[in-house]
Amino acid sequence: MTRTSRTTRLETVEPIGKRVLIRKDEDKKITKVGIHLPDKIEIPTITGRIVAISAEVARDDNYPIEQYDRVLFNPKHGVPVDFEGDNRLFVIPVEDIVAVFRAGGQAEG
Repeated sequence: MTRTSRTTRLETVEPIGKRVLIRKDEDKKITKVGIHLPDKIEIPTITGRIVAISAEVARDDNYPIEQYDRVLFNPKHGVPVDFEGDNRLFVIPVEDIVAVFRAGGQAEG
């Protein structure tokens, strides 16, 4: 009796060209004033965390972004990645990242 060894290979998504892979933040179900929205209504979110950056973007100093940065992006040209059940991964052209959230420094004074 022989036993076949199966190795599980993890599949990864690596963006190519001037693109990044972003995990979109969850859509909000509660407004800022605390009103709970019905399941069918959500406030669309266009923020997320960078999961992976293409080699081309990583080498380009014009794009001061890094893996795990929280960003604001335009989802218009984003391509959803059907990789996980929640389908919150998107390949986004780097030009569609409009802002990076940074921790504020101390005020001088």
